Amino acid sequence: MAASTDALIIGDAVGILDTVLSWFSVDMGIDLGTCNTLVCVRGEGIVLNEPSVVAVKRGTNRVLNNGNAVGWSAKEMLGKTPGSITAIRPLKDGVISDFEITEAMLKYFIQKVNGRSKVFGPRVVIAIPSGITPVETRAVLESAERAGARRVYLVEEPMAAGIGAGLPIVEPTASMIVDIGGGTTEVAIMSLADIAVCESVRVAGDDMDEAIINHMKKTYNLTIGEQTAERLKIEIGSAAPVDEPRSIDVRGRDMISGLPRKTSVTSEEIREALQEPVSAIIDTVMRTLEKAEPELAADLVDNGITLAGGGALLRGIDIVLSNATGLDVRIADDPLTCVARGTSIYLENLEEWKSTMESDLDE
Repeated sequence: MAASTDALIIGDAVGILDTVLSWFSVDMGIDLGTCNTLVCVRGEGIVLNEPSVVAVKRGTNRVLNNGNAVGWSAKEMLGKTPGSITAIRPLKDGVISDFEITEAMLKYFIQKVNGRSKVFGPRVVIAIPSGITPVETRAVLESAERAGARRVYLVEEPMAAGIGAGLPIVEPTASMIVDIGGGTTEVAIMSLADIAVCESVRVAGDDMDEAIINHMKKTYNLTIGEQTAERLKIEIGSAAPVDEPRSIDVRGRDMISGLPRKTSVTSEEIREALQEPVSAIIDTVMRTLEKAEPELAADLVDNGITLAGGGALLRGIDIVLSNATGLDVRIADDPLTCVARGTSIYLENLEEWKSTMESDLDE
């Protein structure tokens, strides 16, 4: 009994100390994405939204410009760097592929938000894909800690997206989220503040870009870069037929002559090119629904499906999902920031949430 009382007292003291230390730092929630990293601060909303890109000296892990060639400044270099410089995206399929570069990127973002003059590092909540391995989870934790975080908490991306989208996930009713990010698509049915059924597939926005690149190669013998493919996806891409087809000029390198060339592509072509990744996402949603308990499935007849993540902005993705499932599908308000906002809300209600979700680094 005495030992239990002592543990409670120690726990309370640690909690009070943690709160006091927070006065001297800026606690933050981070959506560490394959394409973009978003940081949310309590009371301020999204304070940082930059590409997950780092520019380094080729053959080393030394970040250029005294460690400041990160985010927007580095993305501008993608596909345009000289032989001595490499622009790297250190996350692939939602997980860390380069430990040191990810650490440097996190350090830059944390210092940018927290301020170099702060005495103590911040508490940080990071959203992670539900399908990552324990080794990949540890890599995220250690990267954040080494980058300057005082304490690190993890929350699964679909849960963070559900919180950020305002779904009633703590209630005894089913809420379904489809979070289409850059590297992974997370599909989950949640109830009573936990995930009942979840599927994670490493098919998302990057695969859509890759499908467009492959289409341009096969159809036009034209090689284009990632940024051009992303622009095509955003400007004329769709998952369902559009009322007013569009065309757009595309510039790249001719695969035969090796010379610069431009051609025109239509929205219908891009839609057809995107069918494979879109179908993979639909299949993942269907598998998740098939695993749901009957009572949860019944709730979804009324509650429907909510889309989050950058992929939710693909024209017609809600229509094709609704046609495939027979359920109402809505796009969350500001779907790009749902996960980041969810991590911030999690941080605000830390004691309430952390007992049901991923524990912190000490556990």
